[in-house]
Amino acid sequence: MSKLAAKENILVVDDKPANLRLLSSMLSAQEYKVRSVINGAMAWMAIQAAPPDLILLDINMPGMSGYELCEKLKADAALRDIPIIFISALDETADKVRAFTVGGVDYITKPFQIEEVLARVATHLALRHLQREQERQIEERDKLIAELDAYAHTVAHDLKNPLTALVGFSGLLEARFERMPPEQIAQNLRAISRNSQRMANIIEELLLLASVRQMDEVDLRPLAMAEIVMEVQARLAHLIDSYVAELVSAEEWPVACGYGPWVEEIWVNYLSNALKYGGRPPQVELGATWHAGEEHVRFWVRDNGPGLSAEEASKLFAPFERLQQARAEGHGLGLSIVQRIAYKLGGEVYVESELGAGSTFGFTLPVSKKVPEEFSHS
Repeated sequence: MSKLAAKENILVVDDKPANLRLLSSMLSAQEYKVRSVINGAMAWMAIQAAPPDLILLDINMPGMSGYELCEKLKADAALRDIPIIFISALDETADKVRAFTVGGVDYITKPFQIEEVLARVATHLALRHLQREQERQIEERDKLIAELDAYAHTVAHDLKNPLTALVGFSGLLEARFERMPPEQIAQNLRAISRNSQRMANIIEELLLLASVRQMDEVDLRPLAMAEIVMEVQARLAHLIDSYVAELVSAEEWPVACGYGPWVEEIWVNYLSNALKYGGRPPQVELGATWHAGEEHVRFWVRDNGPGLSAEEASKLFAPFERLQQARAEGHGLGLSIVQRIAYKLGGEVYVESELGAGSTFGFTLPVSKKVPEEFSHS
C-alpha cells in the first residue's frame, strides 16, 4: 500500500447503488478517502466544494452524462488537472475514443476486476503526485529566476555608485597627484576609502544572503539579546559617533529563540539605517515587546526621521525592491536579507511609519519556552 493512499481523496460517480457500494468498499479498504454520488449534477457540486485527487466516473447516468461532466471539468482551469478514469459497461471502441477525447486518462470496462481497478487508481494517483511535484518545481524555478534577475539588478545598482566614485577619485589622483594640494589628496583618499567600504559592505551582504539561502535547517537557541545588541553597537560605534547619535536601549530583554549571528545582522541593518536615514541628530530607541501567552517577541528600532508614506512602506520588504529616492538608498538588498533571515528563524518583519513621525522597523522571533543558565549568541 502506497503511503500516498492514506491521504488521497477519490470521488466515485455512478447511478447504480450496488456499484457505488462495491467501489467505495474496496477503495476504503485500501485506506483511500472515498466520497460517492449518484449523478453528474451532484458530482459537480461535490467537486466544487472539495476537489478530489481522482474521479471514477460512469458514463450513462440520468441528466448530466459522464462525458458532459468531464468536458465541464476540463473547461474549468481550477479543476481540469484532476485525473478522470471512466468506468462503464460501454465497450465499443467509439465509446472509449470519446472518453479519451473529452479528457479521461483511462477507461475500465464493466464488469471490472477489483485488482485492475486498484492498480489503475494507484498508477494515476502516482502520476498525479509526480505532476504536482513537477509543477511545484517549475514554480520554484520560475520564482528563483525572477528573483535572481531582480537580485542581479539590485546588486549592480548598489555596486555601480561606489565603484564609479572609486574610479573617478583614483583617476583624479593619478592624473593630478603632483599638482594637487595635500588637503585635496587627503579628501580624495577619504572618498576612495569610504566608497571601498560601501562595496565591501555590499559583498558582506551577498555572502550573508548566500549563507541564509544554503542553510536548510537552523539550530534555534535562546538568545542573550542584551549581549547581541551591545556587540551591534560596538560594530557601529564609528557610525554612531560620526552622526552624534543619541541611543536608548532596553534595560531588559525578553528571551527569544534564534541564530545569534543572523539576529545580529538584523540589528546591524536596522540600526545603521536608523542612523543614516533618521533625524539630525539621530535619536534611536532599541526595544522589545512581549506579553504573557504570546508565541513571538517583537524587537524593534525606532528613529526620529522624516517617516515613510504608506506606499513607500509597503514596498520596503518586497524582494530586492528599491525606492527611487535618496532616503531609501541602501534599503533594498539589506531589508530583503533581513526578511529572509526572520522567516528562516520562524518570525516576521514589519515597519510602522508615517510622514513626519519617524519609523519603527521590527522583527519577531519565537519566544523561548525554557531559559537556560547560559544563552547562545552564536
